[in-house]
Amino acid sequence: MWGARMKTILVPTEQGSAMASALDTALLLARKFDSCIEGFALRPAVADLVAMDPDSGLTMVAVKENDVEMVRQAELTFRAFMDNHQLPQVAADGKALLSYAWLNDAPSGHDFVGSYGRVFDIIVLARPGDEWQSPSMITLESALFESGRPVLIAPPASPRSLGTNVLVAWNNSTEQARTMADAMPILRLAERITILTVEGATVAGPSGEQMARSLKLNGISAETITMKPGKRSAGEAILGKADELGCDLIVKGAYTQSRLRQMIFGGTTRYILANAKLPVLMAH
Repeated sequence: MWGARMKTILVPTEQGSAMASALDTALLLARKFDSCIEGFALRPAVADLVAMDPDSGLTMVAVKENDVEMVRQAELTFRAFMDNHQLPQVAADGKALLSYAWLNDAPSGHDFVGSYGRVFDIIVLARPGDEWQSPSMITLESALFESGRPVLIAPPASPRSLGTNVLVAWNNSTEQARTMADAMPILRLAERITILTVEGATVAGPSGEQMARSLKLNGISAETITMKPGKRSAGEAILGKADELGCDLIVKGAYTQSRLRQMIFGGTTRYILANAKLPVLMAH
């Protein structure tokens, strides 16, 4: 497992109403571990800006000026947040204190997060919603599939707490096992953990009770629940139970079914990405 704490947090930053919750969520996590939150300007590749509207008459000079303005606004948003919450810039000696850093000259393109995120303990992103070809979904999938790191997805409204009352959406899968390993620093600090198994939404593998036993041997207590979804989908059942229990985090493996299948037919990951109103920690 990756250490005992989450000391390095990456927050791709852009303009938009969802950014406030992403930054607030990152700060809640950072306060648990005295972490460094690093930001960079997230924006489309210049070539993509031209391709989006080839008939607009925009010159390449104008497009590049627009790109520079996006970077400026992103940095202003990030630094203003850190100043408002009185976080210092990371010390030159790199001491492990609650702090922030900003990456200058990050390349454009929503796939950069997948490569750069590999040197962080966790990546925090705003919830992308249900548009599967949107830039925010491209960013999320780059983080999930290319970074090898967990992703903490912030809800639309800023959460008041994080990781005190955790719902584990256990479906027996490899993806869920990997997510559990990534979530261990948070699980060790949780006051309550519930391992939920939704009947009919699992793959072959160890039960929730077996996962609970493994956690107990790691000094972590968890209760287990197995439920029938009824007429609801598994995603609806998971979010419904999280709401009922007053949870402030869901730990969920991403894309046990393939992304393409979920895009066509729907699936638990897709439903949660579109509808969660609390933070969700995912990994693939």
